[in-house]
Amino acid sequence: MNAKQLSVVIPVYNEEDGLQALFDRLYPALDQLNRPYEVIFVNDGSRDRSAALLRVQFELRRDVTRVILLNGNYGQHMAIMAGFEYCRGKVVITLDADLQNPPEEMQKLLDAYDLGHDYVGTIRAVRQDSAWRRIASRLMNRLREKMTRIHMTDQGCMMRAYDKKIIEAISSCREINTFIPALAYTFSSNPTEVTVAHEERAAGESKYSLYSLIRLNFDLITGFSVVPLQWFSLMGMGLSILSALFVVYLFIRRLVIGPEAEGVFTLFAITFFLIGILLFGIGLLGEYVGRIYQQVRDRPRFLVQAVLEFDSAQDSHPFP
Repeated sequence: MNAKQLSVVIPVYNEEDGLQALFDRLYPALDQLNRPYEVIFVNDGSRDRSAALLRVQFELRRDVTRVILLNGNYGQHMAIMAGFEYCRGKVVITLDADLQNPPEEMQKLLDAYDLGHDYVGTIRAVRQDSAWRRIASRLMNRLREKMTRIHMTDQGCMMRAYDKKIIEAISSCREINTFIPALAYTFSSNPTEVTVAHEERAAGESKYSLYSLIRLNFDLITGFSVVPLQWFSLMGMGLSILSALFVVYLFIRRLVIGPEAEGVFTLFAITFFLIGILLFGIGLLGEYVGRIYQQVRDRPRFLVQAVLEFDSAQDSHPFP
């Protein structure tokens, strides 16, 4: 099989309403790049007709199209990891299937890559998202930068370019939960960012709920830093000192003034506050322990049901 210069990896999950619009814009944009390319669609266990539409598109452009069918829904990042394991290009670009990342903007990423950057992140010029998503994104960006050494202006944009060596390093990691852009940043020797356009979804709705976004950021923070544990340890030390001083104060007060019942509710409030902090700490520890538990089981991160690709030797039908 001939080596491809550019690989485009696109995870697909229940996108039947917008796939045709994606096809109509993606291939013309790639043809205008004047470089060999392949498109790898990864169907992440879609429950609609996405898989059938991908197969039709494969038959139409089988020379440059490959389709990976996963046997279940493993999440966007695991779908991209599956695409990484099958890509052949020297440079790999990831895109969302909802057309919020305009395919026409890929030229900007390739221009930066051709200048010698091995990882090209993106910044959405004008985000077409709801206000709460933009505010939450800014807050999580600031929190991430304080807890890790990973600097990404816009962590929510999946349109990014990676050198093949970065892809190989990412694929060699066997983490169950990870954040691909952050992982690539840690392996990169010359990263950069470019500004790209951002559009409204062509069809359908976002697959990321508020809970999913929170989980994603937990994976990002706990997967790349132990700072939360260190902060909690320092907080525990500080509260222990304050609690000891408070006990000494209450003891002296009892000796000077005598027993009193008026401060009972204050003690309850302080106790509940400390219990809340302890419960938060236990949950934080559980997050790290849970990651260890998932890793030691050493289960496959995803299972590939079938791969549709052009067999130049047989020049026949797609094979699993």
